[in-house]
Order: sequence, then C-alpha cells, then structure tokens
Amino acid sequence: MKKSEKVEIIEEIKELVKNSSGMFLVNYSGVNVADINKLRSSFIKDGVKYKVLKNTLFKKALEQLGGYEKFNDQLVGMIGVAFAGEDFVAPAKVIKKYFDETGKFSFKGCYIETAYYGADQLNTIASMPTKEEIMSGIVGSIAAPASGIVGAINAVIRDLVSVIDEVGKKKAA
Repeated sequence: MKKSEKVEIIEEIKELVKNSSGMFLVNYSGVNVADINKLRSSFIKDGVKYKVLKNTLFKKALEQLGGYEKFNDQLVGMIGVAFAGEDFVAPAKVIKKYFDETGKFSFKGCYIETAYYGADQLNTIASMPTKEEIMSGIVGSIAAPASGIVGAINAVIRDLVSVIDEVGKKKAA
C-alpha cells in the first residue's frame, strides 16, 4: 500500500471516529463470511457502520485524534470496529446477541463519547434503553398527567350534568 493511500485511509478513519457516538472493538476470528454479512446488515439496520481496519492504520488515526489510549493494547489480531450513529446502544445489542448465540465475535471494549468501557461491561451497555425507548418514556410520563387532568375535568362535568338533571326532575315533579 502506498503512503498516500495510507494517509487517505487514516483520514477516513478519523472522520468515522469524529462522526460516531461510540466505537466498539470486536474480535471476529472464527466468524464465517455469511455471518459477517448478516452482522453487517444488522448493524446497517441500526445505523451502525462496521469496518475491518488494519490495526496499525487504526492505531495511527487514534493517536492523531488523542484520547483513545486504552485501545492500544487491544489492537491485536482480527479486529473489527463498529461505529455507532446516534444510538450508542445498538452495536452492543447486536454484538451481545451474536456472541450469546455462537460464542464468537467477542467484545474487547468500547469508547462511548470519551468514556472507556471494558469487555466486562457489554451486558450493562446492551441492557441500556435506546434513545427511542427513553424518548417514548418521557412522552408517556408527560402525557399521563395531562390525561389524568382531562379525566378529572370530565368527571366534574359529568357530575354537574347529573346534579342539574336531578334538580330538573325534582322541579318538574
């Protein structure tokens, strides 16, 4: 590979890192091509970019950006990187599901924004709610008091109508 190609690839990696909310390192040894393609489609569906990068080029890009030193020792062997879009939980869910099914595609660690999480944190990250789940919970809790107020107002109006109706019946009698 020519030096100009390497510089171009390093710049592409730096852009991927800058535009992602998280980077997840996985060891993909033992995973066949058909399964990698399934994993890629699962990642794409969730807005995640999965790349197999040359370890030395990835390491150089991270060094140039700074702040990702904990990945240095892990960039050995067959490494793939999942770059999260807006939803940083999505890659963890895909990785955990596949690993639980096959025992392959092991999680090595990740950076979410600037915080590092080790291999032992996968279950915690994968169990976190997605952005959509959080937003629907917020909207639900906002809507609940409003629907309660509407119900209370309707009950008062219904009671008032009943009282007026009873008074009208008594006056008619």
